Amino acid sequence: MPLSTTLKKKVIKEFQTVQGDTGSPEVQIALLTTRIDRLTEHLKLHIHDTHSRRGLLSMIAKRRRLLNFLTKVDKKRSSIIEEKIGFEKPHSAVQSRVSKGSAEKVEKVEKKIEKIKKAVKTK
Repeated sequence: MPLSTTLKKKVIKEFQTVQGDTGSPEVQIALLTTRIDRLTEHLKLHIHDTHSRRGLLSMIAKRRRLLNFLTKVDKKRSSIIEEKIGFEKPHSAVQSRVSKGSAEKVEKVEKKIEKIKKAVKTK
């Protein structure tokens, strides 16, 4: 289902870099994000709509390619658009394993600190 012209104009106006800009990566990413959000809501109601799901995956891949391009060209613009649309970068498996291990270590250290504080208070 395509976006209505009023919604499309609103998104373009919000994300354009200069007046009349309709093709910059920022605008394209914002439009794709709007379409992805709408299609995601549709798929929540119509679970077995595999054709729309395939289109959704295609749009997600295109948005990812645009974000990668923008990151290569200008990291600052890329981070700004990611922040505006609320997009979080997926973490790689290695990063998630490291962060899980780090979180466990931090918890252990915090527990030891609490034990030491209790011991100091009782003395």
